[in-house]
Amino acid sequence: MLVVHHLNNSRSQRVLWLLEELSLDYEIKRYERDPKTMLAPPELKAVHPLGKSPVVSDGDLTIAESGAIVEYLIERYGLGLRLTPPQGTPAYLRYRYWLHYAEGSLMSPLLLKLVFDKIETSPMPFFAKPIAKAISSKIKSSFIIPNLATHLDYLEAELAKSTWFAGDNFSAADVQLSFPLEAAAVRAGLDGSRPRLMDFLRRIHARPAYQRALVRGGEYHIGS
Repeated sequence: MLVVHHLNNSRSQRVLWLLEELSLDYEIKRYERDPKTMLAPPELKAVHPLGKSPVVSDGDLTIAESGAIVEYLIERYGLGLRLTPPQGTPAYLRYRYWLHYAEGSLMSPLLLKLVFDKIETSPMPFFAKPIAKAISSKIKSSFIIPNLATHLDYLEAELAKSTWFAGDNFSAADVQLSFPLEAAAVRAGLDGSRPRLMDFLRRIHARPAYQRALVRGGEYHIGS
């Protein structure tokens, strides 16, 4: 039996979604973030040394990293034919690109923005706060926000080419891109000025499998 080690409000939500899209049976072992630090609990280190989620157990196998989990589930249980374009096609190359782009390129500036936003709001000595805020604001305005805008403009333009990111058929690459785009809508300026991306979010949120994953996974909010 597949077991998803599920951390609340995390990337593991999209693993639940993929499992629902594939109509697979699975169990959920739940972990809760520390309410003060928002970090994963130490119990996750008993599953994987990094103590992060998502992690999937399948018998004696333990698979970590979202992209690796997606590829494993598709290859092992989707027979390589469900939620992927045919291999050797241009659509398959796009699929593999987006599958890795989501974490390899898009999540980095999103994480940087989260960190520097936290710096501006974290408690610190009164004399240090103006300096920290000035440095944080400068880094965000000169590097992080322009970088995010470039990514969002790129993604918006790509959706003008096809209904979904890998082509006209929904694929696991769309599942993988869901988390960073949901995060961008909360904390990185993704709004109605990029209508194709907002429509993408509306379409994935309306999918029955996405809704079932929310029921299984519980409350899901990506914090600002």
